[in-house]
Amino acid sequence: MSDPAIPTPRQPSEAPTIRVVAMPADTNPAGDIFGGWLMSQMDLAAATIATRRARGRTATVAVDGMSFLRPVTVGDEVSFYATLVQTGRTSLKVQVEAWRRAREDEDTEKVTEATFTFVAIGEDRRSRELPAL
Repeated sequence: MSDPAIPTPRQPSEAPTIRVVAMPADTNPAGDIFGGWLMSQMDLAAATIATRRARGRTATVAVDGMSFLRPVTVGDEVSFYATLVQTGRTSLKVQVEAWRRAREDEDTEKVTEATFTFVAIGEDRRSRELPAL
């Protein structure tokens, strides 16, 4: 039973940045999807947004606030929603939410979220300023 004092999260209305199906090769020894797999998919979604805004290469430099709310099982469709939330001179922060849907169902559940920080980098692998919008 859910706590009425805690609001139920709402799945974002926009199209996901990435959508994938969790496969048996992505499981941990207990048979659930490995948290590292979820994190890597989230990093890919965040990098898609960061690279587009930076108009070039970016590097992940930090991940903040990740907690796993629900398990993901083999066959679940997992949607990753990424949103640019902050930019600096050379850095960007991207918020990512992961939502699961069982293969045979229409109900969705939020499984995790985190904020990824990126730095725009040049060909010399050093930070560079973000281009003007």
